[in-house]
Amino acid sequence: MAVYAMVHIDVTDAEEYAKYAAIAGPAVAKYGAEFLARGGKSLQMEGKARARNVIIKFKDWETAEAFYASPEYQEALSYGLPASDREYTFVEGV
Repeated sequence: MAVYAMVHIDVTDAEEYAKYAAIAGPAVAKYGAEFLARGGKSLQMEGKARARNVIIKFKDWETAEAFYASPEYQEALSYGLPASDREYTFVEGV
């Protein structure tokens, strides 16, 4: 069953966050995942709005968790977490 990562982001340091993005994108591809939404126009109807919203589709739960724990993505996070305020959630598809 597919698993989706829903990520809501406010970038606080664009230069450092660019380093995150340069590593994170190839890591997503390495795990066979695909971006369904990556920024673009959004409209927050409830709750806290974030400037950037991303949805990534993984083939299953195990792959999603392996991606997040991977050395590649952990390296990306070393740049991304200090350079942003964000929520990152995995949710099982239907």
